Amino acid sequence: MQAIGIDIGGTKIAAALVDELGKIIRLDRQSTSSSNPHVIEDDVVTMVQRLARDSDVGAVGVAAAGFIDASQSVIYYAPNIAWRDEPFREKLQKRLGMHIVIENDANAAGWAEFRYGAGQSDRNMVMLTIGTGVGGAIITDGKLFRGGFGSAAELGHLRVVPEGLPCGCGAHGCLEQYGSGRALLRIANEIADSGGVGQILADVRAKAEVLTGLDLSTLIEAGDAGALLAVRRLGQWLGHACASLGAVLDPQLFVIGGGVAQAGDVLIDPIRVAYLDALPARGFHPEPEFRIAELVNDAGVVGAADLARLSAECV
Repeated sequence: MQAIGIDIGGTKIAAALVDELGKIIRLDRQSTSSSNPHVIEDDVVTMVQRLARDSDVGAVGVAAAGFIDASQSVIYYAPNIAWRDEPFREKLQKRLGMHIVIENDANAAGWAEFRYGAGQSDRNMVMLTIGTGVGGAIITDGKLFRGGFGSAAELGHLRVVPEGLPCGCGAHGCLEQYGSGRALLRIANEIADSGGVGQILADVRAKAEVLTGLDLSTLIEAGDAGALLAVRRLGQWLGHACASLGAVLDPQLFVIGGGVAQAGDVLIDPIRVAYLDALPARGFHPEPEFRIAELVNDAGVVGAADLARLSAECV
């Protein structure tokens, strides 16, 4: 049975028709009207109808960048989209007449990696998605962990610095403020301000007036010492957070995804070192693997479609 996966982010909506093996048959994208939930609903309906034309579609999975309730029906809060207690599943079912599943976007991406990507070999996995913010997904004994209220695995809001930097969630000191793509740019700017190893960062910033993610990616690829130092500092924060997660969840594998993960081993190596430095009973406790996610930008739609398909088969 084919299914449609929708991945709604703060700036774009991706939609795909996906087969039983996780292969994308057709893909569609458009910008997100993040300030108007009614327009988002209309856009999703139009994209589903377009992709479902002349296809045997049995279910639709929607991955949303927000907090989803335990029934996977209501998006009760989204930091970057104007969703507040939005009964999204009910609205889509009325208009589409299909089996609908709503899932957190990072959960959907983690599930895709578990089923079809870097996590296929393990039953217990934690995924950290390092983009503008930090998303997370937890797989325990082959099942997606959602928690009692449906919003488990908000790993970006693990508190790593008491009374630290303010976060968009309303708290202070969240991992998202120290281990995200936004945090990487802040760290790089701090290194640029310090001179010395950060001189090239400062020169690039002076020419463009602002240091961008693309600038930083180019400098990392070129092996600039200041840019690499910024990635190592980011990796240290992520590694320490992984150590805390490991103490609670004891995963066999950590998968690192998102745009920042394109740095590959440059990011993975300091994460692993920081993790091992904080590992309880090191030398006696088995060490998990660290891998880069494989599905990249397609993980959200593939995971959402697969979760919807599995849900429909159980009905």
